[in-house]
Amino acid sequence: MLDNLREQASTTSYFEEEVPSLEEIQAPRLSSSRFLGMTVVQRFILALMLLVAICALGTMFLLITGKILPPFLY
Repeated sequence: MLDNLREQASTTSYFEEEVPSLEEIQAPRLSSSRFLGMTVVQRFILALMLLVAICALGTMFLLITGKILPPFLY
Protein backbone atom coordinates (compact mmCIF):
# COMPACT_ATOMS: atom_id res chain seq x y z
CA MET A 1 0.00 0.00 0.00
CA LEU A 2 2.71 2.50 0.92
CA ASP A 3 5.40 0.97 -1.31
CA ASN A 4 5.05 3.35 -4.25
CA LEU A 5 3.98 6.42 -2.30
CA ARG A 6 6.97 8.57 -3.30
CA GLU A 7 6.64 7.62 -6.96
CA GLN A 8 2.95 8.44 -6.98
CA ALA A 9 3.55 11.76 -5.25
CA SER A 10 6.22 12.80 -7.73
CA THR A 11 4.18 11.87 -10.82
CA THR A 12 0.83 13.21 -9.68
CA SER A 13 0.23 16.92 -9.66
CA TYR A 14 -1.88 18.21 -6.81
CA PHE A 15 -2.97 21.21 -8.81
CA GLU A 16 -4.60 19.34 -11.65
CA GLU A 17 -8.25 20.17 -11.95
CA GLU A 18 -10.89 18.27 -13.80
CA VAL A 19 -12.09 20.33 -16.71
CA PRO A 20 -15.76 19.67 -17.48
CA SER A 21 -16.52 18.56 -20.99
CA LEU A 22 -18.41 20.76 -23.42
CA GLU A 23 -21.50 18.56 -23.13
CA GLU A 24 -21.59 19.01 -19.36
CA ILE A 25 -21.35 22.78 -19.68
CA GLN A 26 -24.04 23.14 -22.35
CA ALA A 27 -26.45 20.50 -21.04
CA PRO A 28 -29.86 22.06 -20.43
CA ARG A 29 -31.09 21.87 -16.90
CA LEU A 30 -34.75 21.04 -16.96
CA SER A 31 -35.07 20.93 -13.20
CA SER A 32 -34.04 24.59 -12.83
CA SER A 33 -36.85 25.82 -15.11
CA ARG A 34 -39.51 24.16 -12.98
CA PHE A 35 -40.56 25.00 -9.44
CA LEU A 36 -43.13 22.78 -7.76
CA GLY A 37 -43.65 21.06 -11.10
CA MET A 38 -44.96 24.23 -12.79
CA THR A 39 -43.70 26.06 -15.82
CA VAL A 40 -43.03 29.79 -15.89
CA VAL A 41 -46.41 30.56 -17.46
CA GLN A 42 -48.25 28.48 -14.86
CA ARG A 43 -46.44 30.24 -12.01
CA PHE A 44 -47.28 33.64 -13.52
CA ILE A 45 -50.98 32.77 -13.80
CA LEU A 46 -50.99 31.50 -10.22
CA ALA A 47 -49.34 34.71 -8.98
CA LEU A 48 -51.82 36.80 -10.98
CA MET A 49 -54.77 34.88 -9.51
CA LEU A 50 -53.34 35.39 -6.03
CA LEU A 51 -52.99 39.14 -6.65
CA VAL A 52 -56.62 39.42 -7.83
CA ALA A 53 -57.88 37.44 -4.83
CA ILE A 54 -55.96 39.62 -2.37
CA CYS A 55 -57.19 42.83 -4.01
CA ALA A 56 -60.80 41.57 -3.95
CA LEU A 57 -60.56 40.55 -0.28
CA GLY A 58 -59.01 43.89 0.65
CA THR A 59 -61.73 45.80 -1.15
CA MET A 60 -64.45 43.74 0.55
CA PHE A 61 -62.84 44.34 3.94
CA LEU A 62 -62.75 48.11 3.34
CA LEU A 63 -66.40 48.07 2.24
CA ILE A 64 -67.49 46.06 5.27
CA THR A 65 -65.65 48.29 7.74
CA GLY A 66 -67.04 51.44 6.09
CA LYS A 67 -63.68 52.96 5.23
CA ILE A 68 -64.76 53.34 1.61
CA LEU A 69 -68.23 53.61 0.13
CA PRO A 70 -69.40 52.77 -3.37
CA PRO A 71 -70.45 55.85 -5.40
CA PHE A 72 -74.15 54.90 -5.51
CA LEU A 73 -74.48 55.11 -1.69
CA TYR A 74 -73.62 58.84 -1.38
